[in-house]
Amino acid sequence: MYKVKIKPHWEISRDAEQPLDTAVLLTLLTAIQETGSIANAAKQTGSSYRHAWGLLREAEHMFGHPLIETGRGRGSRLLPLAEKLIWADRRIAARLSPTLETLASELEGELSKTVSRQSPVIRLNASHGFAVAALLHQLNELHLPVELRYRNSADAVAALARQECDLAGFHVPLGEFEDASVASYSHWLDKNKHSLIHLAVRNQGLMVAPGNPKNIAGLADLGRPGVLFVNRQPGSGTRMLLELMLSRQALPTTAIEGFETAEFTHSAIAAFIASGMADVGFGVQTAAQRFGLDFIPLIRERYFFALSTSAMKDPLMQQVIGILQSASFREIVNQLSGYDGSATGEILSLSKAFPGC
Repeated sequence: MYKVKIKPHWEISRDAEQPLDTAVLLTLLTAIQETGSIANAAKQTGSSYRHAWGLLREAEHMFGHPLIETGRGRGSRLLPLAEKLIWADRRIAARLSPTLETLASELEGELSKTVSRQSPVIRLNASHGFAVAALLHQLNELHLPVELRYRNSADAVAALARQECDLAGFHVPLGEFEDASVASYSHWLDKNKHSLIHLAVRNQGLMVAPGNPKNIAGLADLGRPGVLFVNRQPGSGTRMLLELMLSRQALPTTAIEGFETAEFTHSAIAAFIASGMADVGFGVQTAAQRFGLDFIPLIRERYFFALSTSAMKDPLMQQVIGILQSASFREIVNQLSGYDGSATGEILSLSKAFPGC
C-alpha cells in the first residue's frame, strides 16, 4: 500500500522581492534555538557556517529586522521576530494537519485503486486526537490498510450510520453531562446494530499560558474583561461539551471575548495560546503539555470507536481490535499526558456503556 505525506509549505515576500522559502530558514532557526549556536545549528542542519550566516542575513534584509542576537561567550539566541516565525509554523501545522492527513489518505486510496485491484481497507472517521493518532501510527507500522478521514464526532457517527465508514470515533464526558452528550449521537447509533470499542479516558480542561499570568481558575473566569479565549470549531464534540458546561454555569457565550475564534484541533488551540494570540482555550491535557502550557483539569471523558457489530467478524477488523487490546498499545495510551488506557480495547454494547441512556 502506498503512503503519502503532505506537509504545509509557505513563503514570505516583500514588495517585488524574491519570495523567501521559510522551510530552510525555520529549520535553521529551530536548530539555533535548540543549540544556542549558529555553528552548532549549521552542523545539525548539514550546512556550512557561511551558508547559515548568509541565509540569516538574507532573511533579516527582507524583514528589515534582526532575527538573532549574538555575543562573545554567550552564543546566539532568537529575537522575538524569529520566535514568532517558529510559532507561526507550528500553528500552521497544528491547524492543517487533519486536513492534510485526510487528503493524503484519500490519495493513497486512489493510487492503490488505479494501479492494482481494490483490496479491503478499514475506513476510519474520527475527530482529531492523540490516541487516534497513536493507533494510526500502529496501523501504518504493521502495513494495515486504513482510509482516514478526520471529522467531528457527530459527523463521524452519522457516516457510520450511512455505512460510509467502518470505525467512527466520538467522545462522551463522564458525569453530569453524559446523558445530554449521548443524546446528541442517538440519532445514528442503534443498540441492535452497533457496538463500541473503548479507546481511552482523557482529561479536558483549560489551557493557559505558562505561569497562568491571568490567574484563571475555572470557566467563570472566561467572562472576565481582558481574558481572550480561543475556541474549537462549531460541531466539534469539545465545543459541544464546553457549551453544556457554560450553560450549567449560566455564563453566556456572548460574555466571552474570542468565543467565535475557532481552531480545528487541540494542538491548534495550544499553539494559538503558546504564540501569545489568546490567554486560554478548552482542550485536552496532552496538547497543553506538548506546547509547554499550564493545564487546569475540569472534566474527564471517554473516547470510543463505534462500529457495526457484524463488522467485528471481519479478519481485517479483527487485526485492528487485536492492536487495541494489546498490552503494548495500552502502554502507549497511558504514556500520553492526561490519558488513561486501562480499559483500552474493551468491547461494549451501547446499553453497557451508557446504562442510563
